[in-house]
This record gives sequence, C-alpha cells and structure tokens, in this order.
Amino acid sequence: MPNDALRPKRKERIGIVTSDKMEKTITVKVDRVKHHPMYSKLIRTATKFKAHDEKRIAKLGDTVRIEETRPMSKTKRWRLVEVLKKG
Repeated sequence: MPNDALRPKRKERIGIVTSDKMEKTITVKVDRVKHHPMYSKLIRTATKFKAHDEKRIAKLGDTVRIEETRPMSKTKRWRLVEVLKKG
C-alpha cells in the first residue's frame, strides 16, 4: 500500500442525478456559487458530469457523491461513491 500514500487525494463532488437512462452511467448536475469579480454579485453555475454506476443503484433525483477516476469512456471520468439521499 505504499502507492496510496504517494497518490494525491481525488476530487469529490456532491450533486443531483439528472439522468439514469444509460447503461451503468449517470449524469450528475453539480451546482456551485461564485462571486462575480467586477460586480460582487453571487453567480450560481451548474456543471454536468457523467459518472460510472456499476450496480445501477442511483436513480433520478438522488443526491450522490462522485469521485474523479481514470477515463472510462470518451466523456466518463467520474465514478459513483455513494448515494447520500434518495430523491
């Protein structure tokens, strides 16, 4: 296990499942709030990630935690860690 100590911490995001219609793949929408640099207003932005769901446990509307991983397909670079709250 010495390689785990050298590997940097993987990125994690918490978001809501917006699609579960693909085979072993879910689409997760992650919202974030940032400050506008000039107008100092809060801007709410959303990013969609495709995540690997091996056991197909996440359903539409669930709140999930995803983790960055190796590329699994052309657009899939995240995997499901856990379902936090059922939708």
